[in-house]
Amino acid sequence: MITFIAFLLTIIGSINWLLIGLLQYDFIAGFFGFQASIFSRLCYILIGAGCLYLIVRIIVNKGYMKVWERKKKKKNEEEKELQPAYSNVEAGKEVAKDEKENNDSEENKEDGLFDEHLKEK
Repeated sequence: MITFIAFLLTIIGSINWLLIGLLQYDFIAGFFGFQASIFSRLCYILIGAGCLYLIVRIIVNKGYMKVWERKKKKKNEEEKELQPAYSNVEAGKEVAKDEKENNDSEENKEDGLFDEHLKEK
């Protein structure tokens, strides 16, 4: 969250510098009245601190930075999502890898739905 706030402050500062360069208009000074206002100076300090934070973060992470990161899910949910599902076409159902190995070793106790007419009685 701190990285996201620092990123927003840096964008605001960049837009302010763009306006200064193109139109000779200081947006922050215009918003708070003049450049020497305590609020204008506080904004400049926050923008500079946010930019320094991002620079340090990029250097520490060796050029990689995530601006917005979602909360991680529980490990159990992630493990369940990562397990591949194999489909048993004849039976019309999906079976996990472990169940497939068990079914193969037990020689498929249950015949498929479409093979019922082939059963010997």
